[in-house]
Amino acid sequence: MTKIFVLDTNVLLHNPAALTAFSDNTVVLPIEVLEELDKFKKAHDEKGRNARITIRNLDKLRESGSLKSGVKLENGGKLMIGFLSTQDIFKDKGLPLDEVDNRLLATAYELAQTHKKVIFVSKDINARIKADSLGIMSEDFEQQKVNIQELYSGWREIEVNRIPRNIGELPPETKDDPPSPNEFFMYVETHNRSNYLITRHDYRSNSLYPVHNTIDSLWGVVPRNPQQVMAQELLTDTRVELVSLVGQAGTGKTLLAIAAGLYMVIEKKVYNRLLISRPIMPLGKDLGYLPGTKEEKLENWMEPIFDNLEYILTSLRKNANHRLLTVKELIASEVIQLEALTYMRGRSIPRQFIIVDEAQNLTPHEIKTVVTRLGNNAKMVLTGDPYQIDSPYLDSDSNGLTYCVDRMKDQDLFGHVLFTKSERGRLASIAAQLL
Repeated sequence: MTKIFVLDTNVLLHNPAALTAFSDNTVVLPIEVLEELDKFKKAHDEKGRNARITIRNLDKLRESGSLKSGVKLENGGKLMIGFLSTQDIFKDKGLPLDEVDNRLLATAYELAQTHKKVIFVSKDINARIKADSLGIMSEDFEQQKVNIQELYSGWREIEVNRIPRNIGELPPETKDDPPSPNEFFMYVETHNRSNYLITRHDYRSNSLYPVHNTIDSLWGVVPRNPQQVMAQELLTDTRVELVSLVGQAGTGKTLLAIAAGLYMVIEKKVYNRLLISRPIMPLGKDLGYLPGTKEEKLENWMEPIFDNLEYILTSLRKNANHRLLTVKELIASEVIQLEALTYMRGRSIPRQFIIVDEAQNLTPHEIKTVVTRLGNNAKMVLTGDPYQIDSPYLDSDSNGLTYCVDRMKDQDLFGHVLFTKSERGRLASIAAQLL
C-alpha cells in the first residue's frame, strides 16, 4: 500500500534530498512549508543554502506538472503540495492553528482521516510527540542515521592466554568479519590485562603488524592508554589523510590532535601550517554581526583550543632548556591559524594539518563540505563526542561525525579510534559517565 509522508520544514533544511527519499510513495509538503522556506532562503548559513536548493528543486518539478495535483518523481513516487480544507479541524484539540507547526500537523491529521498510511516526518521531537498524541504515525528522517551503539570503533580487543610472538596473520575472528583498512587489534592477556600488544591492519598485504610507540612524545604529550597510542599512530602517518577521534569529554582527543599537528608542522615540517576550526553555533552564523576583528570574534569560541595549546607548551617547557614560542607568537607567525567553518566553504587547502573540533555539531552535508576542502598533501582530523550535541535537530545517531565514520571506514586513507577512558581526572571521568 502506498504511504503518504508529510514533511516538516526542518527535514528539508536538514537535507534537501528528502524530497526524493521516499521511493514509490507520496510526499506531501504543506503549503506552510513553502512559506517557511521563503523565510530561510536569504540566510547565509547551511539552512539558507538548503532552503534555496529545495526551492530550486520544487521549481524544476513544477515544470513537469501541477504540484497541487501531484508531480511524478523519478523514484516512482509522487510529490504534491497539501492544503487544509477547514480551519476547525483542531477545534476540540487545544492546538491553535496560528502556530505553523500545528498547521503542518493539521494537514497530516486531515489526510489521515481518509488514508490509512499517513506518516508525519520531522526532526523536531516535540512535533513527533504531538503527532503521536493525535493518532498520526510519526518518525524522524533517518536516511543519514547511524546506530551509535554499532558504530565502528576502529579497534578490536582479543583475549589470549599469552601474547603471540609472531604477529602477521589475521585472527580467526576476522573470517566472518573482515577488518577495515587501518583497523587496530589489541591482544590482551586474560590473566594480566596490563600486558597487551597493539597491532594494525595493513590493507595492502591483508596482515597485521605490531605498533611500537617510537615517538617519545608529541610536543610533550605522551599517550597514556592503548587508544591514545592508536591515535598517535594514525595522526603521524601521512598516508592516512582523514582521521576521526571519538570519545567522551576528557579522553584527550583534541589535545592529542593539536600536539600531533604541532609535531608534524614544526618538527617534521611535513605540513606548512596547523589550521584549527570548530563549529560556531549555529554553524555558519556570520561573524560580522559580532564586534571586533575576525580574530577577536573567534577568541571566545576558541578558548578550549587555547587551553590545550597552553597545556602543550607548558608541558614541553618542563622538558626543554630552551625558550619556546608562546601561543600568540605561533598564531602571529601563521604556524597556527584559527578559522571559522563559515569561511572554509569554497577553499582548497593543501599542505596543512587541519583539525575540526566538536565535529558532532555538524550535519552530514556540512561534514562533506568540510572534508572536501582537503587539498594535496594535507591531513584532516575530526574530533568530537556524539553524546554532547548542541544542535536541536541532530542527535548521537544523525550527526555528521558518526555519519562520516560509518561511510569512510572501508577507505584506506581513513583511520578511526573510539576513546573509552578519560584522562582528564577522576572527577571528569565520573561526571562524563553519570551526569
